[in-house]
Amino acid sequence: MKWSRTRSAKFFAVGAAAALLLAACGDGDEDPGTGGGGESPSAGGGEEITLTITTFGTFGYEDLYAEYEELNPNITIEPTNIDTGGNARTDTFTKIAAGSGLTDIVALEEGWLGAIMEVSDNFVDLRDYGIEDRASDWVDWKYAQATDPDGRVIGYGTDIGPEGICYRADLLREAGIGSTREEVAEALEGDWAHFFEVGRQYKEATGKAWFDHSGFVWNAIVNQMDEGYYTADGELNVENNAEMREAFDLLADAVADGLSAAQAAWDWNGGQSFVDGTFATFMCPGWMLGVIESNAEAGAEAAGISLDDVEWDFADVFPGGAANWGGSFLAVSESSQHKEEAAALADWLTRPEQQVKQFQAAGTFPSTIAAQEELAANPTPRPFFNDAPVGQILANRAQGVVAQFKGPDDSVIQENVFGPALQALDQGTADADAAWAQAIQLLNELVVNN
Repeated sequence: MKWSRTRSAKFFAVGAAAALLLAACGDGDEDPGTGGGGESPSAGGGEEITLTITTFGTFGYEDLYAEYEELNPNITIEPTNIDTGGNARTDTFTKIAAGSGLTDIVALEEGWLGAIMEVSDNFVDLRDYGIEDRASDWVDWKYAQATDPDGRVIGYGTDIGPEGICYRADLLREAGIGSTREEVAEALEGDWAHFFEVGRQYKEATGKAWFDHSGFVWNAIVNQMDEGYYTADGELNVENNAEMREAFDLLADAVADGLSAAQAAWDWNGGQSFVDGTFATFMCPGWMLGVIESNAEAGAEAAGISLDDVEWDFADVFPGGAANWGGSFLAVSESSQHKEEAAALADWLTRPEQQVKQFQAAGTFPSTIAAQEELAANPTPRPFFNDAPVGQILANRAQGVVAQFKGPDDSVIQENVFGPALQALDQGTADADAAWAQAIQLLNELVVNN
């Protein structure tokens, strides 16, 4: 095995699901260069080639890298993984500005795709490598997202981020709200005001917080709007946005009532807050399942708590209806010395059969239609989440998801404009008016006047 990287999620058996999908999506005569056989178009030439790839977070590609190398003995894959999408954004744009350093394949996150489109000529037009033949593989909006203003397609779609609610079944049971997936879905069905009202019931019954911190909740709320931080025409859409301000005030009221645990994003007290009862619910796109699981395992070990005493589950419900958080693409750098081979690898990694395996490894929900249908029809129970059929649930949650336009500074606004303002809310150092004013000030400093 030629690659190495610390694994951050528990992997599950995928043989049955992969076999079913291979039967459904391919036949024995598939050309090796199309992804079914795994070989790159030039693999038969025998030239020894090293391909570099940069991802972030938990992509679940480790076993796939090894499989591809086995299918293509002359290919060596050297992966780099960056901890978060925000840090990956910094890394990518730093290298673009420097004019060098991008790996052969670069994972791009939906939240900063708008900014990438302003420098999309740093990535190859994948139409030159046959991606148009696969356009119908993906949900239509996913393929459209990767198309730049000049009509160039710069990314193979990996996952999308339909959201459900992860919850502590044991804690909700003790609070009298219910614990089964059906009970929780029924209890939480409704809008965000209703979600917060149930949270107030939980707070009254237990004295504890309802959700981990305001940032993820705010992100979910904004992603559900027809237009988020930008209009569909690409104009900033924050300062005088009455809908957004009303939603901000609704969240601020929930925070004032003690529903937020004021956790540090991506830390959660070293994962211990997932096991010690600090909060009871969590915003969960599919890719977040692996994040919760790995953090809970680390937190339980640090706190000396048995995971047998902690009941996480996953409900087919989300406040306000369908929502999408995240999703990524694999792009091939113009600076790559092996564009054809890199495109072949990116193509193979995003084929439906590979997306099923990726989902089983990391919980990243597929963007290809065939893979979605496979997971819905043959759900694999996820042990950590009380054997929840997470693929089936996410397939249900994906119904009605429509991609929201993401402008060039979308991720900056979420993380660096609203992030500090929401932290001030959580920490009680600002009320709704002061926190909103802080966000608008940061917006002007970091985006408008930058």
